[in-house]
Amino acid sequence: MITSLIFFLIRLIDLLARVFILFVVVDVVLHYFTSPFHPARAFLDRLILPMLRPIRRVLPPLGGLDFSPVVLIILIQVVAQALIWVLSALI
Repeated sequence: MITSLIFFLIRLIDLLARVFILFVVVDVVLHYFTSPFHPARAFLDRLILPMLRPIRRVLPPLGGLDFSPVVLIILIQVVAQALIWVLSALI
């Protein structure tokens, strides 16, 4: 019983990490092609910008290139893998 719950949590964490990474990538693409008032961009900005702001304080854009989405994707992967590792150790 507890093993199936742990497997469910592992899959849920993996799914959420993938969805957030997809949101980050789509947000970056929408910044190039849509207006700031587009509903999809506004929705993604409300989700993604609070996570990007602390990274941008530490790593400001360099020469017009913003690496904060790349750092955010790496952090999402690291946190997700750490949580999955902890949960898999419980099995």
